[in-house]
Amino acid sequence: MSIALAAWRIGATLIAPLLPLHLARRARRGKEIAARLPERRGEGAARPAGRLFWLHAASVGETVSLLPVIEAMAARDPALSLLVTTGSVTSAELLARRVPKAIASRVIHRFAPLDVPAWAARFIRDWRPDAGAFVESELWPNLLAAAAARGVPMALVNARMSARSAARWARLPGLLRETLGRFRLVLARSEEDGARLAAFGIAAPCWGDLKAAAPPLPADPAALAALKRAVGERSVLLAASTHPGEDGAVIAAHRALAAERTLLTVIVPRHPERGLAVAAAAEAAGLATARRNAGEPPGRDIAVYVADTLGELGLFYRLADAAFVGGSLVPHGGQNPLEPARLGCAMAFGPYMGNFAEPVARLLAAGGAVRVPDAATLAETLRDMLWVPGRARALADAAAAVADRDTGLPGRVAGALLDLLPPEAQGADGGRADGSRTPTTSGAWQGMNEG
Repeated sequence: MSIALAAWRIGATLIAPLLPLHLARRARRGKEIAARLPERRGEGAARPAGRLFWLHAASVGETVSLLPVIEAMAARDPALSLLVTTGSVTSAELLARRVPKAIASRVIHRFAPLDVPAWAARFIRDWRPDAGAFVESELWPNLLAAAAARGVPMALVNARMSARSAARWARLPGLLRETLGRFRLVLARSEEDGARLAAFGIAAPCWGDLKAAAPPLPADPAALAALKRAVGERSVLLAASTHPGEDGAVIAAHRALAAERTLLTVIVPRHPERGLAVAAAAEAAGLATARRNAGEPPGRDIAVYVADTLGELGLFYRLADAAFVGGSLVPHGGQNPLEPARLGCAMAFGPYMGNFAEPVARLLAAGGAVRVPDAATLAETLRDMLWVPGRARALADAAAAVADRDTGLPGRVAGALLDLLPPEAQGADGGRADGSRTPTTSGAWQGMNEG
């Protein structure tokens, strides 16, 4: 064990007595569920009989990308149970809504334990997964060490290493290789991520981006019909998954465009708790505003409709004539542009789309999206998309062709993950009588932590 990893273990152990206070504060802010805080200490295991595969996704985007993989794994191995850990309340709520009913009884959700050695060891000891996989860049050294100590084969899929992370790791390349040595299989999210990993001597093939292969976002048909009735003949502009600093630009664009034609602008804040603040900004600009979370409809007199609910973005992409993808006018890295692409919605986004560089490049090359250089040009770009005949349809059709490219990826990843399971049949305890497994070995095990 390196000095750096030893220091991490010691530091996590020393800070552990303070973490319950931190978790309680998060629960008061709605960031945790108070009744489920013991899960953050690795407690509350209820291991089912038979084989168990553990999947960890940090938040909403990673959880969505896992859903088709989960379905494929469950279909290929009808006796397999799947334990899914996440780190956010919103991802837990999304998983509960989106897992198909046919396999819901085989999918168990728990909040991931914090990376305290004793808590991580308890989680692995009590759940005894037969194999596991992390998604993207969510790595926890103590949790991975606990899995390795019990011989649990692990994978990292959609592995992500940004240019900034590569620069950081260049100062500690040995620590990177030691940390990533816990993984038997690594699949890079993009060729760029794979190249950055290769620069450290880590082979990580790229099969594609799971976020590029996710199914279309769902929508309730009755809710969509009701919204269409309320909207009437108005054009609909959607600002999807906005972040602080973007709402003002969207509101200004609405004011410019609404001076020309009747327009309803729907703003979906990335974090629904910002709904009140977004509505207040629109009202301060003199615009009649309604909030979905308050049960208010987008009536004929409403200019800005704040859709501050969770899990309804698919509804509004279907409603919109054109969309602006948020997280891109501010240096956040953007939200997933393939979501509107799958739903036939013409899109624009700002200059900060680094989290989705590869699909963005494909969309732009195919003529399936428009990049807005700054907030000042947002209204002009959206005017073209909304009201130039045929423009929105051409963008949407080109984007749909790009989005269809990776539809077979979840099944391929599912097969690779199932190959990690031990070939021998597992009993109800999922392992040997002492609760451990025979450790396995391989060549280069890889992964990446974006911090």
